[in-house]
Amino acid sequence: MALMRYSEALRLALREEMRRDERVFVCGEEVGRYQGTFRVTEGLLDEFGERRVVDTPISEIGIAGMATGAAMAGLRPIAEFMTWSFALSAMDQIVNHAAKITYMSGGRIRCPVVFRGPAGTGNQLSAQHSQSLESWYAHTPGLKVVLPANAADAKGLLKTAIRDDNPVIFMEHAGLYAQRGEVPEDPDFTVPFGVASVVREGSDVTVAAYSIMVGKCLAAAEALAAEGVSCEVIDLRTLVPLDMDTVLASVRKTHRAVVVQEEWRNVGFAAEVAARIAEEAFDELDAPPLRVGGADVPMPYARNLERAAIASSEDVVAAVKRAVA
Repeated sequence: MALMRYSEALRLALREEMRRDERVFVCGEEVGRYQGTFRVTEGLLDEFGERRVVDTPISEIGIAGMATGAAMAGLRPIAEFMTWSFALSAMDQIVNHAAKITYMSGGRIRCPVVFRGPAGTGNQLSAQHSQSLESWYAHTPGLKVVLPANAADAKGLLKTAIRDDNPVIFMEHAGLYAQRGEVPEDPDFTVPFGVASVVREGSDVTVAAYSIMVGKCLAAAEALAAEGVSCEVIDLRTLVPLDMDTVLASVRKTHRAVVVQEEWRNVGFAAEVAARIAEEAFDELDAPPLRVGGADVPMPYARNLERAAIASSEDVVAAVKRAVA
C-alpha cells in the first residue's frame, strides 16, 4: 500500500494499463504537453510519446468521436473531458454512437472506450461549469457509469473501466483530487463494477451515497452517533451496474433508508434507488425512503449561495433524523 492523492491513483492506473496493453491510449485537451488540468496525465507524454498521449483540438464532440471510432477499430482509448459539463456538446457521440453500436451491430462491433474527467459542484465555477450530470448517462442503456469516492477505488475502478469491452462513463469529483488515501501498488489490483461497499456498519438507518457525498455521509454518521443514532453507510461506487443486493440487505437490517446525491434533487439517481427500495423491500420499511440532493437551481457563483445550493452533511443529518423520528 502507498499513501497518495486521488489524482495520483488515477495516474498510476493509467500508467499501469498503458504499460500492460499497447492498444490503450489517452486523448483530450491539453493531456500531453500541459499534462492535464488537474495533472492526472502528468508524465505520460514523456513515457509513451505523442502517438499514445494525444493533444486534441478544443472540440468535445471531436474528442468523443475520435475515441469512439478508435474503440470500434480495436484500440482502447481513454478520452478526457476537461470537465463533464463540457461533455454536453459530445452527447450525440456518447449516447447515439458509443452506447448503441454494439447493440445495433448485433454484437459484432465492440466499443471499449473510457470517457473520464472531473465532475461535480463547488469551487465557485458557476452555473455552466459546476454541476453533476451522472443521471443523464445512467439513464442511457449501453453505458456503464462509475463514480469513485476514494483514492483506492479511483485506481481499481479505472483499471476495470479500461479493461471493459463497453463504453464507460468515469466521473472523478474535482473536490476529491487532493484527497489522500492508501492505494494498493499491485498492478493487478482492480475493483469490480456492480459491487457496493459498506464503509460504516450501523443498525438504525441505511445511508446510501456515491462520489464526494460518501465523505459527507460519514461525517453525518459520526455526528449522529454522538446522539445515539447508528447509521450504516454504503458507497454505491457504480451506478450502472447498480448493486441493489447490498443496499437491500442493509435496509432489511435497519428498516429505514436515506439516499444521498450531489446532483439536483429533481429526477436524480437517488430517486431511482429509493424507488427500488420501495418496490423490493416495502414490507421491511418502518418509514418511507428519503432523498437528499442539491437545490433545483442553476449553481450560483456567490460563495454563500453556492453553499446553500450544495447538499451538505447537515442535510444528511436532518434527513436521518426524519427517518428515525
